[in-house]
Amino acid sequence: MERVSTMTEEQKISFMHAAITEAKKAEALAEVPIGAVVVFQNEIIGRGHNLREHSQDATSHAEMFAIKEACEKIGSWRLEECQLFVTLEPCPMCSGAMILSRIEEVYFGAFDPKGGTAGTLMNLLTDPRFNHQAYVEGGVLAAECGSLLTNFFRELRARKKQAKKTSQGE
Repeated sequence: MERVSTMTEEQKISFMHAAITEAKKAEALAEVPIGAVVVFQNEIIGRGHNLREHSQDATSHAEMFAIKEACEKIGSWRLEECQLFVTLEPCPMCSGAMILSRIEEVYFGAFDPKGGTAGTLMNLLTDPRFNHQAYVEGGVLAAECGSLLTNFFRELRARKKQAKKTSQGE
């Protein structure tokens, strides 16, 4: 069965802005600025942002936190009538969690050419070999989501370059 979006353009923009707000929380902690929200019946029931550096846990991705909080909120591991919004195309782990939690629709901002599995390298979320497939839409506020990441990594490289100069006594 072909899935279709249940969201209006206004809803997509509004919920992606909420995910961007989460991404900025990660950025404030010097984490890669990725944020996610899970929506049920037009209400945000789960929020998350990257915390890998602080936790030193490879699974501390924005989507994982948002899914966990959403499951706790509704009291079920099944998020069958939910949408997930994330600022960067999901990785294999997060796409797997979306499949396993039965998320209906996935919206992401920036495409990830190095690790994206919602259409770029592959599309795990629509693979018919799994027992669940989601509707997937990429590019929602792509420029805004992408600039968060571009600016973060540009500043990180500049800080590393400056630290190297300082350590060399220049």
